[in-house]
Amino acid sequence: MHFRLPSLFKPVVRAVIDCFNPSVIVLQCGADSLGCDRLGCFNLSFSGHGECVDFVRSLGIPMLAVGGGGYTLRNVARCWTYETAILVGKKDEIPDEIPNNTEYLQFFAPEFTLRPTLAKRQENQNTKEYITALKQEVLDHLRQIRHAPSVQMQEVPPDLLDPDEVFCAQESPPDILPTDNDPDGGTFLGTSSETDRLS
Repeated sequence: MHFRLPSLFKPVVRAVIDCFNPSVIVLQCGADSLGCDRLGCFNLSFSGHGECVDFVRSLGIPMLAVGGGGYTLRNVARCWTYETAILVGKKDEIPDEIPNNTEYLQFFAPEFTLRPTLAKRQENQNTKEYITALKQEVLDHLRQIRHAPSVQMQEVPPDLLDPDEVFCAQESPPDILPTDNDPDGGTFLGTSSETDRLS
């Protein structure tokens, strides 16, 4: 069975955007989901991973793309190079062949390409029915979530009292020192008369 992540990713992300109406997106582009990763086991291709990034970029919402996991270093470098090209609108201009003058070129053997076909560490056992049901369940949950509030930006009215005047009025002028007794006849703790009484 051939399953491509974008067929699940795009409708779910579109529904999330419609539900929450974000003003900015932080997209984590972790490369541990690629096939051949030493830790991950999601078997994604460079093209499928990049297509998801390109979809989010196409939404036109300001975006901050950050890295993430990735434990097969040559594939992390390939992934983020390719996705940087996508993010700056140059994916069609970046060659698939890694240039001969690239530092550490030997790490990209034997293909020396940006998007090689990745061997799968395990077979995809997700059925089409399971993926369809999973997508439907996520979309149903999103429909039940309260949408983001629509609060317009507007000037906050000033307080009735100027806070500087309120706080400054509560402070004693520097030339008036506190006395040991308050006007009601009580004694302040820690004053000289209290200290004398405790000794």
